[in-house]
Parts: sequence; structure tokens; C-alpha cells
Amino acid sequence: MEPKELEKYSSAVSLSDMEIFVFPELMYSLVLANIMSPSLWKWRENETFKKLEGKSPYRKLMRMRQFIMDEYEFNLDLNTWGLTHKDKELERFSPYISPRKIAESNALFGYHGDEYYFDLDIRRHFGLDEYDGDIIPYWKTETVEAMDAFRYKQSYTTGAGECVSLAALYIAAGFVVCGIPLEDMYMILTPLHSQNYIDVNEGVITNNRRILTKSMWFNGTEITNKAQRALRNEQVTIVSHSSGYVHFMYEDATINHENYTEFAAKLKTFLKSGLDLTIFANFLRSKHEYMKYFAFCRHHHGKHKYIDARTFFRYEHGSKFKIAADTIDKLFDEVADDDFSCCKGGKEIICINDFIKLVRKLDIDFTSYQDISRLNEYLIDYFENPQDFIEDLWNFLNVVPALPSERKNFLPESEINLTTDMLREEVIEHLEELRETNKTVDLAFYAYRDMKKCMWEPFLKASLERCPVCLEKAGNLSSPSAVYHWLKDMDEGSIYDSSRLAHPDEVANYMRGDGIEKAVTMACILNSRGLEDQLEINIQSCCLTLSYLGDSYEFESSKEIYKKISIKPDAYEAPLLPQAAAAD
Repeated sequence: MEPKELEKYSSAVSLSDMEIFVFPELMYSLVLANIMSPSLWKWRENETFKKLEGKSPYRKLMRMRQFIMDEYEFNLDLNTWGLTHKDKELERFSPYISPRKIAESNALFGYHGDEYYFDLDIRRHFGLDEYDGDIIPYWKTETVEAMDAFRYKQSYTTGAGECVSLAALYIAAGFVVCGIPLEDMYMILTPLHSQNYIDVNEGVITNNRRILTKSMWFNGTEITNKAQRALRNEQVTIVSHSSGYVHFMYEDATINHENYTEFAAKLKTFLKSGLDLTIFANFLRSKHEYMKYFAFCRHHHGKHKYIDARTFFRYEHGSKFKIAADTIDKLFDEVADDDFSCCKGGKEIICINDFIKLVRKLDIDFTSYQDISRLNEYLIDYFENPQDFIEDLWNFLNVVPALPSERKNFLPESEINLTTDMLREEVIEHLEELRETNKTVDLAFYAYRDMKKCMWEPFLKASLERCPVCLEKAGNLSSPSAVYHWLKDMDEGSIYDSSRLAHPDEVANYMRGDGIEKAVTMACILNSRGLEDQLEINIQSCCLTLSYLGDSYEFESSKEIYKKISIKPDAYEAPLLPQAAAAD
């Protein structure tokens, strides 16, 4: 395998966020690996989803949201997958993207986010400030098996994963469990986040473990404001889809041009709203400082009654009814007579009903900043600077995503024609047929790590060069024998089924592994200390032996694999040692 190809294929094994940024096809390779996973297909047998047989994909998706929230934590522990040198990674990726461009667009390499994105320094926000500027976390993306295996880690009682892992899981589960066609789901990656747009009903956007419908997107709550930050303030770096990807830095794109155009139009429609009483109340909920200028109005028993917006929102806080068109009258019924007034509270107070009537009369296009500015002359008597209010209102109603340009060289690959009525075996068979003509599909088998269907060199390169966690955990084990006994004392059994293999840091993090996985982990540790002689691993189905410096170390395996592996001194670079990180 050529060096550039080896770099890409080995990245399909390690799957760090920075590798996905450089090799964008890896994003959907992970999705396909999860779709092939028997772990995900077992969800179909869960009573939660069996009860929803025959229901709509949207209904299943809403139920799956709660399932994912119950079964997985959002993990942002930067130490989970160890550390590496920024300069080392920049050099590694320099044949593909210049260090300057990476630094401008990737949080690990210098990107600090839009000035409105965080009030804090971005490194402090993510905990990076505890490391020297040249030391960065691997921030690896997990397969569904690796997410499930967090249960084996101390202090975890459920599975877990970071934002990219959760986004990939939602796409795969949307297809396998909810029956949503792959062509209706798009992954949206920014330097600091990963979300999905799923084209069901009016559309939904996933955000870590949660799902936001369009009405939720404009509800004005703090949690929604946080979910909006990436699309409001960041350049979208990658859009990934079953037909391919588009990367904002690369001239070539593999996504179907028509699909991308349709996605962009639907996303932009989802991200904008008109104005009615419900939406305006949501705006005030988001921008408390404007509540003092408004009163809610009620026509009751032939008379107009008014209540200060700030007071009315306090009632909402303690009620099951919201300030919305369909429930506002019930909330009005809960208001004490003393809190109503027969007048607005002064000429500087605006009746919200009158304001809504005004914008309808003016027929304002709220997607046009110029058109919404026509309100200025009507608001000048109420606001010292009405333009600030108009700008905030327009921003609330319009999220304008910075998507990759459509001016690309669209070079589509062989089409992935997976359908929701396929069995798992049929899915895998179809993908195997596409391996020679679709790079993303071929890489998916390396992310899936079925070693009977993949070359070993990418797996070994990723395992021996990018797994610093096992080095840290074995740091006090001075001899090969001590390392061997540490591994032998771990629980038996892989987190992966059949002939699929965990990499050494999965073995070390979850303290379990098949004999092959333990032997490769031992090889990683010994290689990091400088091999004095060739290391051999001889795998004969259920039995295997690691031989080094005249000593033999035996392991047992259930993987039914036959393979002889020879690792020469200096054949692989060593991962960053924890001591080196501390010294830096």
C-alpha cells in the first residue's frame, strides 16, 4: 500500500477528529461500520422499538432520542484517548492540507472559534489549557461498540461518546432502527461540533444526544441557544452524505450535486422562521432585556386587560402552560387579578398583539434584514436604539449557515443503494460489492475492523503509532513479563464480535480483550520502548504466541484468525509518551 493510502486507511482504524477533518470520507465510513454492526441491529429486538413496529419513521426517531439519552452520556474527557504532539500531527497531514489552513479551521491546531461563539478562550472551554500549546488530545471518534464499552470504565454506568460519535450513531440508528432512508440524512461538521439534518416532517437537527424539531429550534431556551451556536457562528467544514462528501477546503467533492443543492435549500428553510405570537414570545424568552418594553394583552368580558411581559413570564415559569398561541388563554386564567392592568403601563410599552398586527399589515419579509428594518420608524418612540432590537430579532429568526461552496468539482463515486427493508447480511453483501469502486465503502471495512476482510498493515500502523493510553497505563511495568501478566489479568473477551479487533487503547481503556488484541497491545508497549530485536506474533486460530528476545508469551483467542506478524525495530513510530507530555 502506498504511503498516502496507508495514512488514510490506517486513519479509518484510529478515527480521530483531526483525521476525519483531513480525510472527510472517513466520516461516512464510520456510519457504514455502525450500520454493519450486530450491536446496532440488536436494538430492533428491544421492547422499546418492537412496540413501535408499523409506526412512522418520525415517531420511531422521537422515541430513539430518549433511548440514546438513557443509554449514552456525552463524553468530553480529553484524556480518554491520550495525547499527541501538534507539530507531529501537522507534519503528518502536511501532504494533504497546509499547517496554516489546518490551524485556521481545526480547534486542536489553533482555531479559537468565532468571537461570538464562546465568552471564554476556546482552549480553556474544552480543558486544553491544562496542556502546553503543543500537546493536544487525540479526540478519537468511537464505533458503537466502543461507545457501549464505556460501561466498563470506572465511574460510567452507561455508554458514552463525543459529538461526532453520537452524530454517526444517530445516522446509522436512524436507518437500521427507524427506517429512515440514508439519502434523507446529512451530517454537518464544524471545527467544534457535529450535528445532523434529518429530512423527516419539517426536518430535525440532532445535537449530541438530543433532537430538535423546527419548533424547538426557535423556542428561545438556553439549551437551544447552545445547540445553535455552531451553525450560527462557524464555517461548516464538511457535509457528509450517503452519496459522498463536500469539504470547504477541497476543490473536489464526491457528494451528488443535486442532493447537496436540495440539502442546502432544506436546511436554510429549517433555519428561518416567520413571526407570530408564539415565536415572538420565544424571542423575548431568549432576550430578556426586551421584556420591559412589552405587555401581553387579553380581551376579556368586553374589556382589554394588560400584563407586563416580565410578570407574565414568571407565571409561565411555574405553570404547565406556555406563552404560545394554543395555550396562552389557559395561562391567562392563572394570572391573579392584581397583576392585570386596564392600561399598558405607559406610552413606552408596546402591546404584543398590536405589534403582531403591525408586522402582518406591513407584510414584512423576516428573511430580509432590509425589509425588517422598516419597523424602525414605528419603534423609534419606544426604543432608544430600535436598530439593536431589529438586529436581534432578525438574528433570532434567521440562522444563516456557512456551508461549503457549491462551486466544486463534483466527482461522485458508485452509488450506495442500501434500502430500509434489507437484512443486515444483505447490507454487508451490498457494501462488499462496492469496495472496489467506492473508497468510502472500502474504508468502512477498516473502520469496522474485520481482519478477515482487510489488510493488516493499516490496523498495525494505527495500533502501534496512535495508542498512547496503553503506554500510560503500563508505564510502571518495567519488563515484558510484567506487561504480559497485566494483560493476562484483564477480562477475556473482545468488545467486537467475530473476526473484528479492538485497537490497544480500547483494550487499555476498557480493561478487556481477546488474546490477539492483548498481543497487539503488548507489541505497542514494547515498540514504544524501542525494540531491540524483531517481534513476532504467530496467530493459529484459538492459540497465539508473541515472541521477543528469546521469550514466548502465550494468549488465547476466539477470533478464528490465522496470521503471522513480524514487527522490526524502528518500523513504526512510537506514540507520545505521557512523560514526554508532562515534560513539555
